[in-house]
This record gives sequence, structure tokens and C-alpha cells, in this order.
Amino acid sequence: MKNIRKFAMSAALGAATLAPVAVHAQTATPSTYVNAPIANPVAVAQPKGHCGIFQTCSTTKIGLGRGDFMIRLSAVGVLPEDRDSKVWANGTALSGTRVKTTDQVMPELTFEYFVTDNISLDLIATSTRHEVQANGGALSQMTGNSKTDVGSAWVLPPTVTVAWHFRPHKRLNPYVGVGGTFMWFHNMNASGALGLSKLNSGFTGGPSINAGVDYQLVGNWFFNFDVKQMFVRMHAWAENSSESLKVKAHDSLDPTVVSAGIAYRF
Repeated sequence: MKNIRKFAMSAALGAATLAPVAVHAQTATPSTYVNAPIANPVAVAQPKGHCGIFQTCSTTKIGLGRGDFMIRLSAVGVLPEDRDSKVWANGTALSGTRVKTTDQVMPELTFEYFVTDNISLDLIATSTRHEVQANGGALSQMTGNSKTDVGSAWVLPPTVTVAWHFRPHKRLNPYVGVGGTFMWFHNMNASGALGLSKLNSGFTGGPSINAGVDYQLVGNWFFNFDVKQMFVRMHAWAENSSESLKVKAHDSLDPTVVSAGIAYRF
């Protein structure tokens, strides 16, 4: 029994002697994982992509505003109203005879600049060809025909418009405007009816009003729809080769001009 107690005490003393050494040994060798410095995260470099002409990117300006310049290509329909017309032959009024001008569809080029976020100036450039007839009344009694072909003419109607845009810097931007139209008639040809071989017309002009909308499709590309009402009178005359017959006509053309097209902003 005495030997057992002596052995147990010796074992306990041995364990107490070894414990500090073990603890010291455990802390003396630091763990590389625990004590390693923590590095800051490195941001992944993003490629600098190019914004294509048919792309809307983070740098693309939304809507239209001050300093923007646009070029627009449209299909335009010119619809003369011929509200009021009078015809004379050698100074005698032909009662009931009216002038009728045909409709026409042609391409149109428009230049527009935004002076402020809300105000823009635009200029349209196009030229359309129209056939002209004299219908009914005393002329029909003279010729026996309800319609008399007078001839054809090309019209160049540059129109300057000041427009107010309601929603600058928005994709959908409606507007209204007022302006002025100037009309030149060129390449005029008489039909030869009644022996009339010469056809001429004077320069004319008048006010115009319009309304429309721009919609940003993608990138700097816009769709445009526009309706203009022009108030213009035409003064024309035709005569035969011997100048023994001279026909004069006044006509309120007052064309309605409808256009739809695509624009690019620079």
C-alpha cells in the first residue's frame, strides 16, 4: 500500500513538472494561419468597352436639351387643301371654276438645334412635284370636260419653325411650334390644253403651325412624327404661244404636311 501511494505521488509530481513545458511549447510556436496579416481585397479590373452607335450606354444622354443638334430624314406627305380658288381668262372671271392640286409623297431632310432645353429651331428642306387641274364651272362649259389638265410644277417650300418641347431630357418629348413657309415654284410645264404652252407662278409664303413628338429609340437615335399646317396662296398664269389667251389663277394651297422619320443627335 505504501508503495502504491509513493508511485501515485511520483506520477503526479512528474505531470506537474511537464505541464508548463507543454503549455509553453504550444504558445512558443505561433500558427502561421492565425497570425498571418489579412490582405485588402483587390478589385477586379473591368474592361473599358466602346459604346456602339446603336447602343444605349451609361454615358448616353437621355432625351433632348440645350445644345443638341439633330439631322432627320423623313417621308413627308404634302396634301394641298385648295380651300379657295379663282380663275380668269383674258381678265374675265370663270364662274365656278376651281383649281385642284394633287397630293405628293417625297423624302424630307430636317435640321434642328436646341437653343434651350425647351426651345428649338428647325429647317425643313424638300421639293415635291404636283399636277394642277382646273375643274368645273364656266371652263367645263367651254371645253366640254369636267377636268382640264393645266400642267405640273415642282415646289420648294423651306420652312423655319420655333418649337416648344414639353419634356426635355425625357425619352418621349411632345412639342408645338410656329413658323414661316416660303415657296418657290420651279420646272413648271404647261399641258397644252386650250393651246396654253407657257406656265408660270410667283414666289409666295405664309405662316405655319405644327405639332409633333420625338421618341428616343436607342443611343442617339430618335423617331419623329410631325404635322404642319401651312397657310400659303399660289398665284399662277398660263398663256398660249401667240399670247392671245391668258389664264390667271389664285389658289389658297394651304397644304397639310405630315412626316415621319428617323433622327440622329450629334
